Amino acid sequence: MRWRGLATACLAHFTHDGYSDMLYLLLPFWQRELALSLTEVGVMKTLYSGAMALFQIPSGMAGERLGERWLLAGGTVVAALAVLAFGWAASPFALFALLALSGMGASVQHPLSSVVVAKAHDGAGLRAALSTYNFAGDLGKVAIPGVVALLIARFGWPTATHLAGLFGLLVAAVILTSLRRPLRKATTGEASAAPSAPLAEPARRRAFAALSSIGVVDSATRTGYLTFLPFLLTGKGVTAATLGLMLSLTFAGGALGKFACGVLAARLGVLRTVIATEAATALGIVALLAAPLNVCLALALPIGIALNGTSSVLYGSVAELAPRDRRARAFGFFYTITIGSGALAPTAYGAVSDAMGVPWTMVLVAAVVLLVVPLTLPLRGAFIAGPARS
Repeated sequence: MRWRGLATACLAHFTHDGYSDMLYLLLPFWQRELALSLTEVGVMKTLYSGAMALFQIPSGMAGERLGERWLLAGGTVVAALAVLAFGWAASPFALFALLALSGMGASVQHPLSSVVVAKAHDGAGLRAALSTYNFAGDLGKVAIPGVVALLIARFGWPTATHLAGLFGLLVAAVILTSLRRPLRKATTGEASAAPSAPLAEPARRRAFAALSSIGVVDSATRTGYLTFLPFLLTGKGVTAATLGLMLSLTFAGGALGKFACGVLAARLGVLRTVIATEAATALGIVALLAAPLNVCLALALPIGIALNGTSSVLYGSVAELAPRDRRARAFGFFYTITIGSGALAPTAYGAVSDAMGVPWTMVLVAAVVLLVVPLTLPLRGAFIAGPARS
């Protein structure tokens, strides 16, 4: 059934994205208890995101041979077991190893869940199905860190990670059960409903390179900001519960931004929307530095909208710039380099934080995101057909 594949992919995305953003909440606890430098904190996030980026393309290739069911469930089991073991890690090296293992397990999610959605909804309904799938990931970013924050306040972070890991094992069992029967594949007529690439090959390659560069900056900004936001707020006297609320509001804004920026792109055009959201991100980060804690809470939602809204515009544009028979390859490349840049950014910004302090790191994050403005220049001829492409 069509809904079965989409629902399973949404559940997997909900869980793995929730796990990924839960780490931002845990980093300050690990930093204090294990006496880590901020560079080492950045390495933690890099290990997770780097392992996820590195194994995405091999996971997709393995899925073509072995099928999505066992790999998607198996990867979820690996990620869940690593999260379950976080609370028992007695040294930084043990925690580093568990983070890398969790990232490896999470690497199956994007390529295989996308295939599951495509098999059930290829054709005219694919874009709407992928939007639903992406929104489910944002819901996980809100729900799982929020629940974990409450569990930390009540039981402490080790017990919270144990319970989060058990939830992941339950999700893996649901995936195995749900994908037990083969998914419906699109008919030839449905497949022909998908639009073809609008550009000639040389122009398409230039546009795709520019779009990928924007994605790299956007991803590095998002992970850099979220990794060191808890440390900035700690300097303002934030509690664990308030920090969880701040992150949940940011992630809720990100979910809202994916919808709002899609509407905005249809009215203003892709390039104007990208420039507007990235400029708003930079202004929001700078405003956060001088704001008292209660104002920071008020800024969390709009910053989240701008911070995450750009990505939905970029992902939709990948489909427009890639020929239909090469979309899987294009998405694989785009996901790998953007997640890879997001993996490297925390380590780089961590080194800056150790040298200059967290506030100056946030200033640098805000400055780097403005590099997107000149990067849009090669795209100005790429989206000229229709209001959403101008």
